[in-house]
Amino acid sequence: MACCCTPEPPKQNHSYPAKFKIALWIALIINLSLFIVEVIAGIYAHSSSLWADALDFAGDSMNYAISLAVLGMSLYWRATVALLKGVTMASFGIFVLIKMCYAYMLGIVPEAITMGMIGILALFANVICALILYAFRDGDANMKSVWLCSRNDAIGNIALIFAAIGVFGTNSIYPDLLVALIMAVLGISAGYTVIKHALLERKLDKVVENKCC
Repeated sequence: MACCCTPEPPKQNHSYPAKFKIALWIALIINLSLFIVEVIAGIYAHSSSLWADALDFAGDSMNYAISLAVLGMSLYWRATVALLKGVTMASFGIFVLIKMCYAYMLGIVPEAITMGMIGILALFANVICALILYAFRDGDANMKSVWLCSRNDAIGNIALIFAAIGVFGTNSIYPDLLVALIMAVLGISAGYTVIKHALLERKLDKVVENKCC
């Protein structure tokens, strides 16, 4: 049976601004570069917050790559991929909580100068990504997820800088652990938001499809 609906909704589902694709490529390259930098710095500085941020950069890189891959697909499949990304974001948050507990048991005070320098570099990179993606923050779950990734990273980097100052001033591991906790909560919260939005879009797409057929 031919679809009785107008062709406009599917057209909207498949259409993305060309600027969004360019923004995703820029964000992908920046995040991959910072992931490598922070992994090395995290090992050197024994910092949980740097490791948390590096893991976040890795997750964001995967999210941007997946987003680029599904841009031409239907709303249902874009929402399905966004659902996977939401689960990944929340899972990374849980992993950071586990890593934080392990670091607490070891009790090694991180190297504050390295934390601060990398934190400033990462903040600069994430502010660029956040500004580039800001215009797409109110789009579908796929677009919303990439905006939330960059926003959370920028917030996390500011916290990372304060953690470095705290570690330097107190010679204690606790400022580092506190920032790791904040970043974990941000990841879990953003993941929940994306999951909820993606499930709603999948349900909406099914309703439209049933009406059409």
